[in-house]
Amino acid sequence: MSTRRRRSVTVVKPSARGSTGLAVGIQVRRRRGGAIGPGRTNQWLGRRTGTCCTLLEGKMLTNISTVLRACAQRNGAAAVVSARNYADFTSQATFEIKKSDVFKLDEAPATEVVMTRDEGLQYYRTMQTMRRMELKADQLYKQKIIRGFCHLYDGQEACAVGIEASIKPTDHLITAYRAHGYTLTRGGTVKEIMAELTGRRGGIAKGKGGSMHMYCKNFYGGNGIVGAQVPLGAGVALACKYKGSDELCVCLYGDGAANQGQIFETYNMAALWKLPVIFICENNRYGMGTSVERAAASTDYFKRGEFIPGLRVDGMDILCVREATRFAAEHCRSGKGPILMELQTYRYHGHSMSDPGVSYRTREEIQEVRSKSDPISLLKDRLLSNNMASVEELKEIDVDVRKEIEDAAQFATTDPEPPLEELCNHIFSNNPPVEVRGTNPWAKLKSVS
Repeated sequence: MSTRRRRSVTVVKPSARGSTGLAVGIQVRRRRGGAIGPGRTNQWLGRRTGTCCTLLEGKMLTNISTVLRACAQRNGAAAVVSARNYADFTSQATFEIKKSDVFKLDEAPATEVVMTRDEGLQYYRTMQTMRRMELKADQLYKQKIIRGFCHLYDGQEACAVGIEASIKPTDHLITAYRAHGYTLTRGGTVKEIMAELTGRRGGIAKGKGGSMHMYCKNFYGGNGIVGAQVPLGAGVALACKYKGSDELCVCLYGDGAANQGQIFETYNMAALWKLPVIFICENNRYGMGTSVERAAASTDYFKRGEFIPGLRVDGMDILCVREATRFAAEHCRSGKGPILMELQTYRYHGHSMSDPGVSYRTREEIQEVRSKSDPISLLKDRLLSNNMASVEELKEIDVDVRKEIEDAAQFATTDPEPPLEELCNHIFSNNPPVEVRGTNPWAKLKSVS
């Protein structure tokens, strides 16, 4: 009488963190005779049904665990599913990106670029954080927890993340009032940004700046006056050159500010003095409620410098922005003077929270951009199609990001407001040199509310 060899089987679920949720092989453990590992066979034969399940190494279906569990129940056998580990992913990949338009330049940014898996995951996490943070700000504003001016950045995430990927932490950056994303990339935390939006003591400007006035090391705001940050940015670049450092200043403004006279005056000074400044026009196609075609005789913003070389870049593709910024930074650091970049991007929200955003453009237009050019979706597709990440791993990041945003929102709604006695603090860096009326930090102030 023959004795059939029995098999003991355990289906092992991958851990929630540190794995991708995909299987790369199975082990069939016999009570006698050891184990058949994934390196020794790619097939498992169900004896009773004759079913053959073929496992293709490196490209597994996401529901393989469910299939194996069903096979085990039918065949009286069990399998140990080895969780896919990081070694199974592509560590880096090469991508073809859209060519940038150039002005007064003999060379252009690379069109064949490399992105590593770690870089891609970091870009994805930062952009998702930025997107979720802005959506939470929208929610808190509609609940009247955030008040006053509030300009959201969702849709333009590739600009901020791509720029930061190609400059140094010691470089400088100044922008307009749509500043939440840059505050994050420059080193601010979600908790500090959300608390600043709600005017709380734990905000990045101690609750005194609000949406338009956020600052951190080497980041100079957040400026509420249209175009006023551009000459300030040139001043920062002048300081970099004066000190003889290898630093530069990234100076951002929108298409709505691009027609301002002070910007052209700044171009002139920067070119004369060969300042290490990258002027960047974030062209999101609308200045408040006016389309660029109705506001500008020429919409070639990258040529506006006239005597300053320029680039026009796809601002919805983080790799395009990254490579163009790298090119521009090398131009500035080599002593060639300023360079001008136009990032063609799009904002999903209106100009500010008081603007519904659909009176001067259609909902269909917004939806078309979301479906065809969304910067996060584009990066996600690249990661998945090049085996640099799995769906489960990206979902884990999404869950982590949502939790971080919810925790920050909780802090931003429970942290106390700054006390009245701090109202006049931080006007001077030290004690005022002379008595200035209304700025004495020890003055006793009374609330009239």
